[in-house]
Amino acid sequence: MAKILIVDDEKAMRQAMAQILKDEGHSIVEAGDGEQGLKIIQGDVSSRPDLVFLDLKMPKTQGSAVLKALGKTLFELPVIVMTAYGTSRTAIEAMQLGAYDYLTKPFDLEDLVNLVQKALAHHTASGYQVGEANLQAIAQPEELLGRSPAMAQVFKLIGRVALGNTTVLIVGESGTGKELVASTLHTASSSRGPLVKVNCAALPEHLLEAELFGHEKGAFTGANNLRIGRFEQANGGTIFLDEVGELSPTIQGKLLRVLQDKSFERLGSNQTRTVDVRVLAATHRNLEKMVRLNQFREDLYYRFNVVRIELPPLRDRLEDLNQLTQHFLSCIALRNGIKSLAITESALEKLRSHVWPGNVRELQNTLERAAVFSGGRTILPEHLVFNQESLPDLNLEQAVAQLETNLIRRALNLYPHEPHKALGMDAQSFEQKKKQRNL
Repeated sequence: MAKILIVDDEKAMRQAMAQILKDEGHSIVEAGDGEQGLKIIQGDVSSRPDLVFLDLKMPKTQGSAVLKALGKTLFELPVIVMTAYGTSRTAIEAMQLGAYDYLTKPFDLEDLVNLVQKALAHHTASGYQVGEANLQAIAQPEELLGRSPAMAQVFKLIGRVALGNTTVLIVGESGTGKELVASTLHTASSSRGPLVKVNCAALPEHLLEAELFGHEKGAFTGANNLRIGRFEQANGGTIFLDEVGELSPTIQGKLLRVLQDKSFERLGSNQTRTVDVRVLAATHRNLEKMVRLNQFREDLYYRFNVVRIELPPLRDRLEDLNQLTQHFLSCIALRNGIKSLAITESALEKLRSHVWPGNVRELQNTLERAAVFSGGRTILPEHLVFNQESLPDLNLEQAVAQLETNLIRRALNLYPHEPHKALGMDAQSFEQKKKQRNL
């Protein structure tokens, strides 16, 4: 049962809609023009409607003028606009002004009833929200977060090695936050120099060498000016080499020398230069396996792997999902000038049941997309659309084991009392499989 306001200059349209919605159990209020509709909406709070149907084209106050006048009230009151002029410009303008949805006359009666149910569910969902985004609680948008034991270990390691000059290898699947760990290490260090980042997978070998070590004017075709390389730029600070598993054998050899004695030559120069640089490296590849296959130099691997920080995938630290979700929603709200963004428990449950092959980066992108789909209102399960990410780089046996682990976790989350039934197993077999997967 809800109070629904219908604002339309066509009496027959108002009466037809009113009858249908009354049959669904709703209370109906009618207004024949935009000005009258505004007075009802902006009147006494206790008599304010739960949902508004608003015609865009009316003789007196246009529907677009009503939307503009309502302003931020639209985030608390869903307004569905109606028009017989179904142009893209009209639809786009209505949504930009904050309308919840859009109907083109004539519309199907079943669509009307379904849209009312959806809009009211969205409107009342804020009463079941896990929490509103606390904009004042944001320390910084790019912040390493987590309360799980696995992340606690990461934080401890960062604290222990930050103040030194030790080379650190950061490993983990794509999207787990390796670059963020590098930034956190640099910020927590005693270094007053810059943090210089290089994506080793982004450039071909000949360009990457010039990028890392610089070149003299005329060193090769197109080298019209002297270029200072990234190692020189990072002198006195930190260089972060991302995706080192993609390095060619030639670059691997040159990097080994820099790690050993901090010396190198620019392309086109015989002058040896030295730098005081801390090296942080990261990869999502299995370097140990690459060493065994002669795809990565063993001596360089040991130079990188002085201290190793392993980032867990998001599926192995789902206890951090609530904190990460609220943080990202706060950042999204702040960036878009939204007072707050909330998410329902059912939407959070959908997030928990996802496998997250894209890890924290996928979660952030999913929430960005959901905020757009929700129109800046409370995020519901239907606003969550997941990417079709590729599976991590595993062999068949590892992939099967990972799939079983994920399915067992999902069953435990969704059906805590009888998880074995969700997987079509008897309780004893389920317990054996759970024990086998260390769950």
